[in-house]
Amino acid sequence: MLLTLASGALFFPGLFALSTWALRRSRPGWTEDDRLTVGTRLVSSVQAVLATGAGLTIIISCRNVVSDRHWLAREYVWFLIPYMIYDCYAMYLCEWCRTRAQKLRRATIFRNFLIENRLMVTHHAVILFVLVPISQKLRGELGDFFVGCIFTAELSTPFVSLGRVLIQLKQQHTLLYKVNGVLTLTTFLFCRILLFPFMYWSYGQHKGLSLLRVPFNIPLHCNMANAILISPQLYWFSLLCKKAARLFDTAKVRKDG
Repeated sequence: MLLTLASGALFFPGLFALSTWALRRSRPGWTEDDRLTVGTRLVSSVQAVLATGAGLTIIISCRNVVSDRHWLAREYVWFLIPYMIYDCYAMYLCEWCRTRAQKLRRATIFRNFLIENRLMVTHHAVILFVLVPISQKLRGELGDFFVGCIFTAELSTPFVSLGRVLIQLKQQHTLLYKVNGVLTLTTFLFCRILLFPFMYWSYGQHKGLSLLRVPFNIPLHCNMANAILISPQLYWFSLLCKKAARLFDTAKVRKDG
């Protein structure tokens, strides 16, 4: 546990420092805000690839979705904890860099950071203070398969990150941005929304239950945990759909004009 925590505490900040240093040398024309945004999104994408790989490994290995075990189900959570802490700091650093020309007080910058990133900060806090204790202690020896499923939700993150980078670099007009938007919506829908019915279906297959009967045959706290997890995903997905609709409308207006 301690070794895995230490590895994460060194890996994610180290990768961020290395990426921003490399961008300073290779992209001297970029602003510091550009470099920090790209560095932050790069680290997020690497973490997402690692989490997805760990999740798929666990899913494939666990034939019994309730009782089969895989060491990554616990160890990757320890590796993830330093990332969540680092990511909050990296988001604050981006906010500080973006607003430093305004010469605001640090308390004001921090308050603005919490307001602008309230959903993401809440998301990270829930993972650290609610889901980590559940996954590491309260669930006992059961449910590694479902932990692996939750890890695969990160598959959409690289596409979300690339979209944010393209916006930062003012590349919204490119074909890459449009293709990435389609991939973002697709991966988000399958890996963050439909993932939850898939987990219920998998449990139902194991117990010989239909999908609709599963919620009434599992503990209430399991349904509540899934509701907490899927709620922000539905909100973010609605935002992505609205953004895609605006992009389509803009393209249609330009074509008609």
